[in-house]
Amino acid sequence: MKGDKDRMKFLLAAVNAKYIHSNPAIYSLKAYADERRGERIWDVELAEYTINHEKQDILKDLFQRKPDVLGFSCYIWNIDMIRELLGDISRLWPGMPIWLGGPEVSFDLEQQLERMPEAFGIMYGEGEETFLQLLSWYQQRDLEREGNPAASPWQYGEEGLEQIQGIAWRRRGPLGTVCINPPRRVMDLSQVPFLYRDLSGWENRIIYYETSRGCPYRCSYCLSSVDKTVRFRDLSLVKRELDVFLRQRPAQVKLVDRTFNAGRSHGLAIWQYLLEHDNGVTNFHFEVGADLIGEEELEVMKRMRPGLIQLEIGVQTTNEKTAQAICRTASFDKISRVVKEIKKFHNIHQHLDLIAGLPHEDFESFGHSFDDVYALGPDQLQLGFLKVLRGSPIYDRREEFGIVYSPHPPYEVLYTKWLSYGDVIRLKGIEEMVEVYYNSGQFPASVAGLARCFQRPFRFYERLAQYYDKNGLSGISHSRIRRYEILRDFACQETDMAEDVLSQLLTYDCYLRENVKNRPSFCLSQDQWKEAKKEWSQREAREHGILSGYGDVTSKQLMNLVHVEVFEMDLDAYIKTGRVIRKPVWKVYDYRNRDPLTHDATVFTIPTGEGG
Repeated sequence: MKGDKDRMKFLLAAVNAKYIHSNPAIYSLKAYADERRGERIWDVELAEYTINHEKQDILKDLFQRKPDVLGFSCYIWNIDMIRELLGDISRLWPGMPIWLGGPEVSFDLEQQLERMPEAFGIMYGEGEETFLQLLSWYQQRDLEREGNPAASPWQYGEEGLEQIQGIAWRRRGPLGTVCINPPRRVMDLSQVPFLYRDLSGWENRIIYYETSRGCPYRCSYCLSSVDKTVRFRDLSLVKRELDVFLRQRPAQVKLVDRTFNAGRSHGLAIWQYLLEHDNGVTNFHFEVGADLIGEEELEVMKRMRPGLIQLEIGVQTTNEKTAQAICRTASFDKISRVVKEIKKFHNIHQHLDLIAGLPHEDFESFGHSFDDVYALGPDQLQLGFLKVLRGSPIYDRREEFGIVYSPHPPYEVLYTKWLSYGDVIRLKGIEEMVEVYYNSGQFPASVAGLARCFQRPFRFYERLAQYYDKNGLSGISHSRIRRYEILRDFACQETDMAEDVLSQLLTYDCYLRENVKNRPSFCLSQDQWKEAKKEWSQREAREHGILSGYGDVTSKQLMNLVHVEVFEMDLDAYIKTGRVIRKPVWKVYDYRNRDPLTHDATVFTIPTGEGG
């Protein structure tokens, strides 16, 4: 398949879950090889697709690129498509040498090659130096064929392959003996080239960046527990690279460090640097151990611009027996204190994770873990389900724990000794409700009020999920207004909350995100306040008593740019205490000046007597 060219071409292909994602692994392999090319003559090309591409379109693109050797980066989300592609590639181009890499194929190497007979080999472990050596090996094969241009580089035997650490490969053809070479020692992370000298072309994609590899935790469900050597990129390098992001101002940089603050001085220095050099635009995402955050880190975080950083914190469970079984040593009490303290700052988005299907955790136990984490008020609460990954410690103990899981990606738990499949289905419904009504951030007052009507928050989401199933509402992409209407209907049937109280909670939330043009049916009438609102807008346009940034608008224009709602109860008191205090309360939604963390409209309460 080699074209009219002098250089050997190694094509590295990635199939991402979404267009906005990228595959930093293939970029790193190419950058490392190109930086050390010297006199070598090869071309490394990259190709990125998504799982939503048609397979024939991917094959067409691969054909037009005319590689001599092909590599695929394999993950849970793309392995099925890659297996299909391998079959067609082997039919179109018999003998094409194909290499695989990535976490999905880095364990049970011999079995992986048996499952995919079209592949010639696997690069496992850290791949930069391995890939460089493999390129050199293919180049040598290329030189040996100079006397026979019609031959292919893989026709000149395998001599020398056994010297390359970190690969598994086939001897003598696609069905030959599998050879597994010794693993490669971990590398100096500071030797890995920086991937983003120029951010043009990355405007609409997530930028991934790493400052460390490895993880200090030994969580048995996670492949990161296998890499026990935590290594850090030199801080002077990191700061220079952060400067590139700060100068070019991308919307978000997501750090892929498994536990970013595993080295406290390393993490603290980076957070301090971002505080001091904040460009006012870029958001940096970190996965952290909250129990490792101390007073120094909190002091730095407290001073940050809202949205400068966001934190992902894996709690997974608050059941102590479960935590011991999965080797989680983090103290939930310490996590709670840190999360609550950061929440007071109101400048950092916190995303907390739980995992269902862990050992010793049944439906009720998971519910208590849910309530414990929910009480912390995270900005997002992610309910995940155990994935039994080859190479992870929990995979080796799956029979001991009675864990039955799907043999197909993403290898998700079906049931355990403690959790039935019926329970898993129930939790899936709760997960959907949490995504829609909590994580969306569109129902804060309504959810806070309704959760009070149930014994525990977990019960509220459980009953709401049951209501969706009973009424055929699950799995449908409802509009935002329709979600409010469903919540109203649910509350009317399942709670004794006064209908007017419910309507006002829904109204408060509805206008928080946007100034809806068609007033929803659940909103109480505002006819009696029409003239008073007009008088207020005239006074505000003249005196600028509450709003800022509206000095150039008339009172009529002002009423189109903001929303004024007169409630018949003190909503703030109700959300805080559950007490209904009947009195008119004026709220002004300012859409020009939004909350920098939640992006909701800023809401002002007009003092009694000033509303009209």
